[in-house]
Amino acid sequence: MAFKPLHDRVLVRRVESDEKTKGGLIIPDSAKEKPAEGEVIACGEGARKDSGELIEMAVKAGDRVLFGKWSGTEVTIDGEDLLIMKESDILGVIA
Repeated sequence: MAFKPLHDRVLVRRVESDEKTKGGLIIPDSAKEKPAEGEVIACGEGARKDSGELIEMAVKAGDRVLFGKWSGTEVTIDGEDLLIMKESDILGVIA
């Protein structure tokens, strides 16, 4: 992939949720919500303070993250649906 986010933006691939409930019921595609969990694919170099000093990113490629339901902008790169969002849209990293 030849895409690198700029500044404090992050490229995220959604992680698909299970297709069954705990009770074993299959969830149809029309009833599924888009997952709010994803894998970081690429990161920018970080934001800059007014003084020009670089603030490093808290996430890195390969991290599994949680983000807000309406976060990011959906894009298609190399035929794959991905999200571009600011680092501040990420709620946390899953350990």
